[in-house]
Amino acid sequence: MISEKLKRMLEKQHYVIVGKHSAVQICKYTKESLRGKDVCYKQKFYGIQSHRCCQMSPVVNLCHHRCVYCWRPIEFTSFTKLQQVDDPEEIIGGCIAAQRKLLSGFLANKNVSREKFFEAQEPKHFAISLIGEPTLYPKIGELILILREKGITSFLVTNGESPDVLKNLQRKNALPTQLYISLNASNEDLYKKICNPIGGSWENILKTLRLLRILKTRTVVRITLIKGLNTQQIEEYSSLLKTAKPNFVEIKAYMHIGFSQYRLSRENMPSHQEIKEFGKNIASSINYKILDEKENSRVVLLGKSNRDRFIKV
Repeated sequence: MISEKLKRMLEKQHYVIVGKHSAVQICKYTKESLRGKDVCYKQKFYGIQSHRCCQMSPVVNLCHHRCVYCWRPIEFTSFTKLQQVDDPEEIIGGCIAAQRKLLSGFLANKNVSREKFFEAQEPKHFAISLIGEPTLYPKIGELILILREKGITSFLVTNGESPDVLKNLQRKNALPTQLYISLNASNEDLYKKICNPIGGSWENILKTLRLLRILKTRTVVRITLIKGLNTQQIEEYSSLLKTAKPNFVEIKAYMHIGFSQYRLSRENMPSHQEIKEFGKNIASSINYKILDEKENSRVVLLGKSNRDRFIKV
């Protein structure tokens, strides 16, 4: 399922390949949390615990897009169907086992809380967002339901190209704890320029945004801003957000890291102040407000109110 070249490249970057088509990697903020230094903005915004988060993907190299800002090696991305599909229980078990192995050396670090280290052996949250488009895994609903049965919360990040999958998740009562839609273009021309679609369409994005308002789960639209590309379209983004009516909106800066450095420049990375100003303008337009921010992550959170913002874990 995954070419040997891509596998070697990912393993060099400390990914662990799980089964035929999944992967896990320890997030920077999982490490920072264990050392008592910092936490992910998702903990600050929603209350999940960074040291107990498993960052994974059930489809390493499948996606509808080859986004210019992606820090992954998009040259290996394809849009096709899995020929052999791993069982979701095996994927979950394999990811947790891989996470434990990746974390094993942290116990020897004197700056690591022993309590947090042992808690981290039993993840309580899955961030289904590491690499690839998770809705292309045909058993994504089963995977989410198994996580729920195990008392593990899930954040599913999708590019919005699979509205029918989301409808099916709703029918099966298999929506994640929180559903993210990445909305990185405000019109079709920008969509083609930023997302480089290889298996999707702007119409699919619009269908997903119309669907979002009726889905029975927590919803977030995340906009990644790339300076010089998509930072001026306040009215267009506001119109799309009024259609979607998400619980929350995250405005986040493109970060000049990984493979994106070959496609964009450091000048394309907005400052936190620029992100905050964009957020204020969007919030004013859609009658939301800035609920929180994390400056070192260059991200702001918009919403109607703080009510029900934090997830009970």
